[in-house]
Amino acid sequence: MLKWIDIPPVWLAGAAALAWVQAARYPAGLSFGGAWADFAGGLLVGAGLVLMALALMELRRHRTTPIPHLEAERLVTSGIYKRSRNPIYLGDALILTGLILRWDAVLSLPLVPVFVWVIERRFILPEEDRLRRKFRMNFAQYCHKTRRWV
Repeated sequence: MLKWIDIPPVWLAGAAALAWVQAARYPAGLSFGGAWADFAGGLLVGAGLVLMALALMELRRHRTTPIPHLEAERLVTSGIYKRSRNPIYLGDALILTGLILRWDAVLSLPLVPVFVWVIERRFILPEEDRLRRKFRMNFAQYCHKTRRWV
């Protein structure tokens, strides 16, 4: 049961909830400055959703799982995965950053690097370890050509 709760969207929802509460209850008189922050936040949320959609389509095309705790059937290195080894997690980070901008949650900005650190430790490193063991040389070559985030 905990494996199904311990997934990145739950961590993203938790971080977003903290940012929303901070913006609603503890704004501390700080602001990003209005319309430009709303626009930039919207762009970041949109970009995150597009990245996630492209990544999920590529995983589906290769018939492998997007669920972090499951074993991948194939090593996907095409499509958006040519640019980033973790486009879904990058999308999560963009969405969180965009929501923080949209909600004017200035004090929540430190949540972004904390979220990225948690995602890397809880999901990326174990996933990469499984991929390294299963795909050996192909994964090593992929890591050499493609950065973890951008």
